[in-house]
Amino acid sequence: MAANDTTPLIEKRSIDYIPEAERHGRLFSQFTLWMGANLQITAIVTGALAVVLGGDVFWSLIGLLIGQLIGGGVMALHAAQGPKLGLPQMISSRVQFGVYGAAIPIVLVCLMYLGFTATGTVLSGQALGQLFGVSDSVGILIFASVIVLVTVLGYRVIHFIGRVASLIGVVAFVYLFSRLMSQTDVGALLQIRHFSWSSFLLAVSLAASWQIAFGPYVADYSRYLPSHTSSVKTFLAAGAGSVIGAQVAMVLGVFAAAMSNGQFAGHEVAYIVGLSGTGATAALLYFSIAFGKVTISTLNSYGSFMCIATIISGFRGRLEVTRLQRLVFVLMIVGTATLIALLGQHSFLGAFKSFILFLLAFFTPWSAINLVDYYCITRERYDVPALADPNGRYGRWNLLGISVYVFGVLVQLPFISTKFYTGPLVAALGDVDISWIIGLVLPAALYYVCSKKWHGTVPDHLILPKEQGASPTTNGLAAQA
Repeated sequence: MAANDTTPLIEKRSIDYIPEAERHGRLFSQFTLWMGANLQITAIVTGALAVVLGGDVFWSLIGLLIGQLIGGGVMALHAAQGPKLGLPQMISSRVQFGVYGAAIPIVLVCLMYLGFTATGTVLSGQALGQLFGVSDSVGILIFASVIVLVTVLGYRVIHFIGRVASLIGVVAFVYLFSRLMSQTDVGALLQIRHFSWSSFLLAVSLAASWQIAFGPYVADYSRYLPSHTSSVKTFLAAGAGSVIGAQVAMVLGVFAAAMSNGQFAGHEVAYIVGLSGTGATAALLYFSIAFGKVTISTLNSYGSFMCIATIISGFRGRLEVTRLQRLVFVLMIVGTATLIALLGQHSFLGAFKSFILFLLAFFTPWSAINLVDYYCITRERYDVPALADPNGRYGRWNLLGISVYVFGVLVQLPFISTKFYTGPLVAALGDVDISWIIGLVLPAALYYVCSKKWHGTVPDHLILPKEQGASPTTNGLAAQA
């Protein structure tokens, strides 16, 4: 990241608008950040689920790729908003939901961050436990300490970690693939083709949900790019990094699960490292697994901090966050995720599958509404200072956005198939979960039609805070640490 010499190592801003004078970075940093975030053990496990839960190798790979492209496209459309608005992703939801109403999806986003951080911490704890010869619980605590440090340092350090994680991930995955190919007949596995709609759509859903779940915070990590940065190039950089990284990891998971003879579930980390043998190589792989999780777990923790600050600032008008308060927020977030990890580490795989699929019911409608509004209704013409004013252009509660969002969640219920809940139409569809497709298409169409008729006033152009007024004191958008 080509930060200028005056860019501090420790981020001083939180959820306030980033003035042009403080913009820095290159598009390549978006590619490396999202590749590093995806070349990691949880993505391997997600791909493996397609086989563990009944799919064959060939159709699982096809389904995962389709899901990556669909979900990655949604994710990358959110990423392109960052340079134009200079804001974290969820603050822009105030346009669609109101200054107070945006808290509804943001609370659910916080729960998502906690869940992903906790599940990632379980796998990282396993890796560190093996690396240092300690229990998995001690490994979890070590990993949590690292996440706290990187999250407190902020944006610039997160991008640096992403670049390093990409490099380590590429080396580790090339080695793992070479070992896997030498131990199994990949051609024979690909020749086994028993197509099943339920298994195929499960693979699509696993990959799509993985990518869509990045949507609520992907713009947080592109908001420092100069405002003149091409939206198309931002879309391609973030989307390509995420799709390529995730697909590579999930392909490895598919093959690993197919050749495991039932030994993968419950021993995910040990099995993957076992492909390489023992000794120094195994130790390096345990390290690479733990380091690979640092990027994504930090993104989750950082995003959680941003969301909490956004919720509070929405009701208080503005929020000034000191460095000590920022540390306390992060400690609370990571501490909660660590407690969940310690309590749930022994029933990880099944709970994780249900968790990531159930999340779609809450995030696909939000994503559909946000993207339709930004690209089709307002067409990037936001009044950024008004996002901090409950009495301003966007009001306290936007009943149109909230109503469509609730509709988008409820309309999916008959089609959801998870351990938490199974809808009444799932059995009639051959146990195929198509809820995420319903949750994307119907709310997008309904919001577009309704907002064309009842949408509030839209500015003639994008309104940004004045550069000299971009501090929290003058624009009220929030936090300066």
